[in-house]
Amino acid sequence: MAFPLTAPLLDFLVLSVITEGDAYGYQISQIIKRAAPMKDSALYPVLKRLQEHGFVSTYDRQYQGRNRKYYQITAAGRNRQAELLNEWNEFKFIIDDIIKGGISDD
Repeated sequence: MAFPLTAPLLDFLVLSVITEGDAYGYQISQIIKRAAPMKDSALYPVLKRLQEHGFVSTYDRQYQGRNRKYYQITAAGRNRQAELLNEWNEFKFIIDDIIKGGISDD
C-alpha cells in the first residue's frame, strides 16, 4: 500500500488486534502486514512502548519447547483503543468526504 503506518496508527492497529484476543509478536506482525509491509523487528519497539504506557501486559507460554511471549490488553489499553477508534472514525469520515469532492462542512 502507498500509505505509511504512523506511530499512532501502529498503536491503534496493535491494540485492536490484541483487543480481539491475546497474541504473540509474530502473529501480530503478520496481521498488520496486511495493511503495510514492515519488518517483524519493527513491531517490538511499538509493543514495548505500549507496555511502558500500561496499555498491554505480557505473559509467557510454552510452545514447542520454547517460551512464547503473549501480549494482553489492559483496561487502560481498552480505553486507549476506544479513543483511537473514535479518532480513526472521524479521520476516515473527513478523508472520505474529501475524496468525494470535499463539499461537506461537517
